[in-house]
Amino acid sequence: MTSRQTIDQTSSFSTLGDANQDLDGLAPTDMASSDDRPLREAVLWSMRRYFNHLDGGTVTDLHAMVLAEVEAPLLSSVLEYTNGNQTRAAEMLGLNRGTLRKKLKHYDLI
Repeated sequence: MTSRQTIDQTSSFSTLGDANQDLDGLAPTDMASSDDRPLREAVLWSMRRYFNHLDGGTVTDLHAMVLAEVEAPLLSSVLEYTNGNQTRAAEMLGLNRGTLRKKLKHYDLI
């Protein structure tokens, strides 16, 4: 069973984004706003919120779920930055252009 399936069956959140949207007020007051927070801290905080909201539920394939949650917006934002130039985007990401195209198709970004 995947983490998405497990979470859906326990009426919890299917993505980290869902967990973050519904848990306002859990961040300590000294935390920087999400716009100022380094990516590492944002991921750490998102994972803490996610686990807090699981309430003891079991999860599998968490690594794949987190990578998908991060990879799609990463690809999208790099493509936007390069004005859709896939060759430049692939270079920025350190990927082969074919690999980039495969990932873009996977996430329905092209």
